[in-house]
Amino acid sequence: MSDPRINDRIRVPEVRLVGPAGEQVGVVRIDIALRLAQEADLDLVEVSPNSNPPVVKVMDYGKFKYEAAQKAKEARKNQANTILKEVRFRLKIDTHDYETKRKRAETFLKAGDKVKAMILFRGREQSRPEQGVRLLQRFAEDVSEYGVVEFTPTIDGRNMVMVIGPLKSKADAKAAQLKASKKAAKEKEASAPAVETPPVTKATPEPELPAADVATEEQAAAPVAPKTPAKAKPAAKTTATTPVKKTTTATKPKTATQKEETDA
Repeated sequence: MSDPRINDRIRVPEVRLVGPAGEQVGVVRIDIALRLAQEADLDLVEVSPNSNPPVVKVMDYGKFKYEAAQKAKEARKNQANTILKEVRFRLKIDTHDYETKRKRAETFLKAGDKVKAMILFRGREQSRPEQGVRLLQRFAEDVSEYGVVEFTPTIDGRNMVMVIGPLKSKADAKAAQLKASKKAAKEKEASAPAVETPPVTKATPEPELPAADVATEEQAAAPVAPKTPAKAKPAAKTTATTPVKKTTTATKPKTATQKEETDA
């Protein structure tokens, strides 16, 4: 798609002018439309060149171009991420199998993917296509909360197919899934039993003791060293005393000479 004509590139005598807020100004000459755009410090953009006269709008062309590119990018992203999932049925299907197929299709649609519902005909079942149509219509009604029919049931060879598109885009589905998971986490956290914290009691300060009492308590608290038993002193050796014999010296009688000396 080519870029629209803007400002002086719009070469027509008259245009249908739309104001910057979307208000309808009416049909005016091109020079008046250009002057109004210049006074608003904006651009004059041709938005519908095939109209008679062409429709132009006063806008910020740079912003308009950026928003258009973002929309095109988002559209390509959604188109690339959308996957066609397939769910197959038999014409004669039991209730349990049908519910399994339905839940599977709902999962695909919630994720933003399309679902291709296919009925496989066998033998003479091909002669009763109306039963296949009824089954697919019932299936579409059961998943209508998450998807809408894009292609009605049609015969494709020996099969019958129907396409159901999601109500939400791929990006919206992911955002909804993320929101649901966060909500579930909060509910789980809220339902968890609260852990009671025991009240904190303030310690009562002990009364101050006199210095003498403190010293006594410290002495009492100090570990007492075990007493070492005193070594026994060796017994004193006793020496046997030999009795001393007294000797008596016999006195000899003095001689006459000695007697004289004594008298002298």
